[in-house]
Amino acid sequence: MEQEEPKISEGLKGVYITKSSICKVDGEKGKLYFRGYSIESLAKNSTYEEVCYLLLYGKLPTRSELDDFTYKLREERDLPKETLRLIKKLAEKTDPNDLTRTAISSLSVLDKETTDNSKEANIQRSIKLISKTASIVGAISRYRTRKRYVKPDMNMTHAQNILYMISGKRPLDKASKLMDTMLILHAEHSTNASTFATLVTASTLAGIYSAVTAGVSALKGPLHGGADEAALEMMKEIGDPNNTEKFIEDELSKKERVMGFGHRVYKTYDPRARILKEYLENLQNDSNDEVKKLTQIAMRAEKLMVEKLGASHGIWPNVDFFAGPIYTWLGIPHEIFDPIFAASRMVGWCAHTIEYLDNNVLFRPLEEYIGKEDLEYIPINNRV
Repeated sequence: MEQEEPKISEGLKGVYITKSSICKVDGEKGKLYFRGYSIESLAKNSTYEEVCYLLLYGKLPTRSELDDFTYKLREERDLPKETLRLIKKLAEKTDPNDLTRTAISSLSVLDKETTDNSKEANIQRSIKLISKTASIVGAISRYRTRKRYVKPDMNMTHAQNILYMISGKRPLDKASKLMDTMLILHAEHSTNASTFATLVTASTLAGIYSAVTAGVSALKGPLHGGADEAALEMMKEIGDPNNTEKFIEDELSKKERVMGFGHRVYKTYDPRARILKEYLENLQNDSNDEVKKLTQIAMRAEKLMVEKLGASHGIWPNVDFFAGPIYTWLGIPHEIFDPIFAASRMVGWCAHTIEYLDNNVLFRPLEEYIGKEDLEYIPINNRV
């Protein structure tokens, strides 16, 4: 009987790996839901702390539940002295993404109960990871430019504290709200590359620290977490807003990819990008010359790309396109964009890990072998 030809789905495109109640991405309609709540309603009405609770526990918290959860997050902000020493030693000579991964991994060494893989234990570790990853980003941002480390402020919100640890100054309310929104928008996005890497590692029962470290590693690539920095680099290369259309036309004629456009899932406008575009438009009158230029370039590039490739080719702006100018307005160095992404997404990785372990199955996909078989072994002295 002739063997049936294997059906290969490159990049696992169209393959469902599990069932989940955490996040729904409707690529055809351009909708995104966290636990059933639209991203628009959460970005407008919620806070990052509340969204973290929602993703981890599956429901919106009561006032007392949120107060208790927020208190636990703040109590975990301080970094172990061993992790701080590691960051200080490596910050100037190590890629910030690699150092973020290594610093997060170091936290597991200081956990005395790593053999406890229960749901409750992993929720407590998730709280620690969400909180401490933000502080890790702050420490890396300071030490890489030889600035004094800024200790976390236990009285600030999560968003305020990240900005404070990076800049050393208490952020204005407008900046805090915008940072909070950025954290919410990046908190979760179904089974993307980094979340899948997290689940593959979690499925071996390696533990949540190993799982999220795999997620950070996968996030580093320019096709995933690095896209916002790449889009910003493109805008800086354009330089003058009046050069925008020619630059984009030239890139398209050469069939080069325009960074910040197109998405594996969305076939229409990324709902997160819509939210960020509105924020960016509102920032124009409250920006320095650099951000004003970046904003003008972004808006002109978006208009041209939507007209040329939106409806006809399904290539629309994604969340990464507008993120760069907004992070720049917030005073965040471009080298820290990916670590900020990791700090935002930590809750999503943790939520998926906890959910998957409830019905864990070890990932073991197949591959079609196309090499040779039964070759004769030739001793090394007889090889030519």
